[in-house]
Amino acid sequence: MKFLKIAFWILWRIWFYILMAIPIIIMFPLLFISILREEWYPYFFVMARIWARFILFGMGFSYRLEVEQQPQQGQSYMFVANHTSMTDIMLMLCILQNPFVFVGKMELAKIPLFGFFYKRTCILVDRKSSKSRMEVFDRAQKRLRQGLSICIFPEGGVPDDEAVLLDEFKDGAFRLALEHQIPIVPISFADNKRRFSYTFMSGSPGLMRAKIHRFIPTEGKTIDDRKIVREQTRDVIYHQLLDFSK
Repeated sequence: MKFLKIAFWILWRIWFYILMAIPIIIMFPLLFISILREEWYPYFFVMARIWARFILFGMGFSYRLEVEQQPQQGQSYMFVANHTSMTDIMLMLCILQNPFVFVGKMELAKIPLFGFFYKRTCILVDRKSSKSRMEVFDRAQKRLRQGLSICIFPEGGVPDDEAVLLDEFKDGAFRLALEHQIPIVPISFADNKRRFSYTFMSGSPGLMRAKIHRFIPTEGKTIDDRKIVREQTRDVIYHQLLDFSK
């Protein structure tokens, strides 16, 4: 029985990367054209959402979304969520229609095919470099001025300790939201870690629950309020994760 489980996990993980590649290969000409100019990014975003759905459903995942407040088209937001799985990227693309740009770790750019587009469309950060973190801030500001939204996982990565439900949040997302006076949209992912964690021998098909919470306004607030806004956002997600686990 244990041998069958191990065989399933190995084949299932390989299948995940095959699913990542298939739509990229099929849509490659259109994807490539869409990244030639920054103003064409919304077209790339539409194809990225198709790619995300293809992977989730191909892996046997379904999702159920609860929405307290719906993001409006034409409005920029700061989307923030807890981070436990690579499938967080796909689920985020599935549940949000507003074109947004990910701020993500540089290591993912090494994945064949996916990495080619990832490093040309996302804002990459090297957490060990203070210069890189400043460049991220500048690039994110540019994207916000273009009318796009930004998506950041403010834990700064997946918690090393398996027992940690939600790690402490970094300031970057909240500084950007306050400087540009855009709403912060907390999002909670309940099941992604159980479905497809970074631990190789783990996971299973099934339901992924997500919740888009009521926005946290930033109008009239300043950079000095970032810690209050940061903790307010974290509290919303943390208490939702506790509710999910009941």
